Amino acid sequence: MKKILNIVGHNFFQIILIIAILVCQAMLDLKIPEYTADIVDVGISNKGIASATPKFILKEDLSTIKLFLNPEEIQKVDDSYQLLTEENLGAKKYQKYLKKYDINENQEIYLLNSAEDLDAIFNKSNLLYSLLTSKDYQNTLSSEVDTLTLLKNMDTANRLETVERLNKELEANINDLVKDNLTLSTVQTYYQNAGINIDRIQLDYILKEGLIMLGLACLVMAFVIASTYLIARLAANIAREMRSAVVNKIMSFANQEFEQFQTSSLITRSTNDVQQVQMFIVMALRIVIYAPIMGLGSLAKVRTNQMSWILGISLLCVLSLIIILFTIALPKFKSIQNKIDKLNLISREILSGIPVIRAFSTEKYEEKRFDKANKDLTKINLFVNRTMSIMFPLMTLIMNGTGILIVWIGSKNVDLGTIQVGEIMALMTYSMHVIMSFLMFSMISIMMPRALVSFKRVGEVLNVSSSIQDPVSPKNFVKNQRGVVEFKDVYFRYPDAAENVISNINFTALPGTTTAFIGSTGSGKSTLINLIPRFFDVTSGKILIDGVNIKDVKLKSLRNKIGYVPQRGLLFKGTIASNIGFGLNKPDMAVITQAAKVAQATEFIEDKPEKYASEISQGGTNVSGGQRQRLAIARAIATSPDIYIFDDSFSALDFKTDARLRKELSKITKDKTIFIVAQRISTIMHADQIIVLDQGTIVGKGTHEELLQNCDVYKEIALSQLSEEELTNA
Repeated sequence: MKKILNIVGHNFFQIILIIAILVCQAMLDLKIPEYTADIVDVGISNKGIASATPKFILKEDLSTIKLFLNPEEIQKVDDSYQLLTEENLGAKKYQKYLKKYDINENQEIYLLNSAEDLDAIFNKSNLLYSLLTSKDYQNTLSSEVDTLTLLKNMDTANRLETVERLNKELEANINDLVKDNLTLSTVQTYYQNAGINIDRIQLDYILKEGLIMLGLACLVMAFVIASTYLIARLAANIAREMRSAVVNKIMSFANQEFEQFQTSSLITRSTNDVQQVQMFIVMALRIVIYAPIMGLGSLAKVRTNQMSWILGISLLCVLSLIIILFTIALPKFKSIQNKIDKLNLISREILSGIPVIRAFSTEKYEEKRFDKANKDLTKINLFVNRTMSIMFPLMTLIMNGTGILIVWIGSKNVDLGTIQVGEIMALMTYSMHVIMSFLMFSMISIMMPRALVSFKRVGEVLNVSSSIQDPVSPKNFVKNQRGVVEFKDVYFRYPDAAENVISNINFTALPGTTTAFIGSTGSGKSTLINLIPRFFDVTSGKILIDGVNIKDVKLKSLRNKIGYVPQRGLLFKGTIASNIGFGLNKPDMAVITQAAKVAQATEFIEDKPEKYASEISQGGTNVSGGQRQRLAIARAIATSPDIYIFDDSFSALDFKTDARLRKELSKITKDKTIFIVAQRISTIMHADQIIVLDQGTIVGKGTHEELLQNCDVYKEIALSQLSEEELTNA
């Protein structure tokens, strides 16, 4: 997991940028419902009048307002207003106001010219003005003289005392929402008295708020596009680095590590598992950052709303639903990847073993085996998908139920005058935000178990340390020696095996000589050969090349000295030229052509229309076994190594081709060390040194003639293949 986190850490600054964009997007999204509420409550209900301080007011109304103010407040109001005249504003600005608001220039109208906040003053005065000028209040008066007239005739102390008493009565008998509505409706009265075009004020407000909303929406869209692009790019980069890390780690595996993982599992881990992680990163970055801000921000916006209890009930239903569904589905996620592994394993076995399957007429059995694995995976996927698919209709039901409940309760409160329509709309929007945030979290929770399994599976590969490593302080090979190989008391056993596969191996192979290995099946020939390039490390003892322990040099230096031809001549998808030149730093057609000539591959290559540019399919399935072996031999020859290892590499060649190849090979390997593993006596009988293995130990060592005389195992093998006359005349 640490290595995966390191890969994510390489993109730290990009992650910070994405987080910043998502935070900005969420904050803007949270602002939009506020503007919606303002357009409804202020722009439509209150004719665009948002402030208790009128922008225009008739001289008579301003004089009336001052009756409710103390001397200090009167002075502040006088300082904030000026008479709307051409002299005060200038001709151009004066005419603009007259035209825009249909103002009668014969009236004495005052214009607000100060940015100082007067709302506290006008909230109180507007409320009193509304009360004292209302018909209901006038009808309650016992005298013919109204309160306004009385206030005008009072001295300052009595007037202020009367105003204070009236304010206390209003505070006790009217709720805040009604106060606000009365205050703003009084401003409308001021405008009507002054002959101001209120429709123009309303239009201006709606256009201004609408343009702000449109700007916010455009910014949100830009942030969504930017975040989506950056998140997709980041996830793709992380997935690419993870795939590279997995493949690079696999490339460093020794044979011992390959035994820990099935090939099909490694393929799944480097493809499907990485893809699951990539999808999770995309969802996690978008949801884990964005959803909490939207959810918590929306809750903060509605926490003081009198109907916020509806949201609490909705959240309880959502959480209960998520917990129930996850309790049912979560255990199933953990087995999905294992089912995919099994399906890939069976698919790979069937595809690679089609010839054998057809030869033994087991098509029906393999089809049933694949069908069972396929049905197991389908069954568990269907169960999970069906279980989780229930969540979305139920979530929709909860969201719609929440909306209906808000409208039902809200309509009653609107009728009672305790809430406004715009507040209900905002509450519905914020409620949807909260529920959608939980829905998004539930989506990420669906992906999380499978992604965590994939994280773990990828991490298992990355955390494996190869049993074969370069030394901390590597040595170099001796320059004046080329290809001297010594086995000194070599023992080897496979990991977790009870017994040694190779025991007490001692011999020396010199440049210009051929050392051959023969023995019964399972005697340890290929295992012994694989110790030289360190496909496995010896359990005890040591192998020296040019006097240096192979464990003390870098793997690259060691393997550069070796030309290896495995039992199965594996070819790669490409051309004949690319396969022969596989080990070359730079392709050289002269070297490739010469290697093909020595390997006796020229004949069939030249017969092809495109010759060396002819395509080779994956695994070399479009060439015969003998052709595949010759190309594999040519690949080793092209690198011109000091040591050649032929692991039963001539088995598919006929005797004539084998003889020609061996003759040409001897010309270029006069100073090279050659190792040959073979089953055929005819392949190794001319070797300088033949080592006979039986159950992992050397039971004979010498030339062909010497072994016929003193090694019964060798003689038995030889007589099983050739007659005594052929052996004598060889």
